[in-house]
Amino acid sequence: MKHFFSIIGGMGTIATESYVRMINHRLKITKDQDYLNYILVNDAQIPDRTAYIKDHSQPNFFNALRDDVLQQAMLKPDFFVMPCNTAHYFYDDLAKLTDIPFLHMMRIAVHKFVNDYPEEKKIGLIATEGSIYDHLYEDEIEQVGREVELGGPEIQPLVTELIYSNIKEKGVVDGELYHRILRTMHDQYGCNVILLGCTELSLAQEKAPEHPYNVIDPQVIIADVAIELELKIRAGMDPKTAIEKYMY
Repeated sequence: MKHFFSIIGGMGTIATESYVRMINHRLKITKDQDYLNYILVNDAQIPDRTAYIKDHSQPNFFNALRDDVLQQAMLKPDFFVMPCNTAHYFYDDLAKLTDIPFLHMMRIAVHKFVNDYPEEKKIGLIATEGSIYDHLYEDEIEQVGREVELGGPEIQPLVTELIYSNIKEKGVVDGELYHRILRTMHDQYGCNVILLGCTELSLAQEKAPEHPYNVIDPQVIIADVAIELELKIRAGMDPKTAIEKYMY
């Protein structure tokens, strides 16, 4: 197979399925051959990211990701994409394993926020406890000179309930709960734009998009970037040249 990219997924499986569905349905298709070539690694056995980030005595998820990247690198994909925000805790270590470009989902999303909302100095952030605990998105946002709003102590339990109790455990999206979180971030904490810092939250946006709030959805953004890059590469552009503008 020529001109393909590798998706390091399974964190969780339903969120990864959502990402692949976005890629397939956001393409302009007239025939089977218009779809993109990709290899999906749905490694559902990767240990919980948040558990390890908050407590290093828990199973380390790096080893499984390392094995997945090294296995895929042997096939020489055009680039890697990993549709899990919290797993970017080990991005630098994973990117060092190979000279194949590895897209940074979080940085690309933050730069999209700056480009789309240049006048907004603050962005609301809802994410896993692991991402919040280790400042994964907060550091990226502050690097571009913007302020992060996490909301009050009532926000994180609601976000955790939506991600874990609803989506990961039951495979369902509580749209009312999702909208309540967005409404609270907007009305009570003055967030005109809210970043969805977990792919389960991106799934919630896909399933319950009927709300008036501005969101930055990294999963949609990284899907569009993957489509853009692979179409350029398929048309003859050198992969590293095509990807260069997204390697922040």
